[in-house]
Amino acid sequence: MLIRFGYDIEYNCAQPTPMLLNLHVHASRTADLIEPDRIVTCPEVPHSAYHDSFGNWCTRLIAPAGNFRLSTRGVLRDHGAVDPVVPHAIQHTVPDLPPEALTFLLGSRYCETDLLMEDAWKLFAHTPLGWARVQAICDFVHNHIAFAYTDARPTRTAFEAYREKKGVCRDYAHLAVAFCRCMNIPARYCCGYLGDMGTEPPYGPMDFAGWFEAYLGGAWHTFDARNNIPRLGRILMARGRDATDVALSTAFGPNTLVNFQVYTDEVTVWPTANPTLPIFTA
Repeated sequence: MLIRFGYDIEYNCAQPTPMLLNLHVHASRTADLIEPDRIVTCPEVPHSAYHDSFGNWCTRLIAPAGNFRLSTRGVLRDHGAVDPVVPHAIQHTVPDLPPEALTFLLGSRYCETDLLMEDAWKLFAHTPLGWARVQAICDFVHNHIAFAYTDARPTRTAFEAYREKKGVCRDYAHLAVAFCRCMNIPARYCCGYLGDMGTEPPYGPMDFAGWFEAYLGGAWHTFDARNNIPRLGRILMARGRDATDVALSTAFGPNTLVNFQVYTDEVTVWPTANPTLPIFTA
């Protein structure tokens, strides 16, 4: 299947403001891009790209004072299958974990393992090791948190989501990640595009989504405590310890978000006469 995706994000900056952006499709999906997701800025400003320590493709620039718009349009070829389910995937002992997974056992800014450790073991010590334990964590988080889009808070941590029992997709992911780490399962936070393909209407407004990956059976596997069912059309943008490492934009100065729109839809017809697919109008 083909997925067209993109965003329009506009800020108003009180002064020239340096920004770091995590707005590219992850390098692991580069080979699937048919139309690359080049960042377009208005007004046009110079920008440069780099790979961070988690392998994310990041952009740095200086936004001018006044309104500043970021946008992209892209097309990606996807296998069209839902997230794989691997129930036999085992849980590794800590000594058997590869060095690169150890970072994702530790507490982080939004995933306070020290505050959740006791409750985690009370809740999940009786569950089977491996895939079943991570699924039990997802089931609990899915039922424990009530989705509250209008009550989103960028400072809410996993422990606060656990106590408040409400949140958005990032809060579901943070709490599940923290519980996994408490149970000695490496888990990393992910963000990206997740459209409504394969789901029943009514559809809500598009947004970027948060989910997580757990290290089981020698590989990283996708889990989604918010939806708690395998989904299709997932496009990874960034991975990290938590939302700190995958922030869509980090601005080093005062700014106001003026507009925020995300697009991700299946392309059902590919033009035969013209190989250039019309994606969106600006």
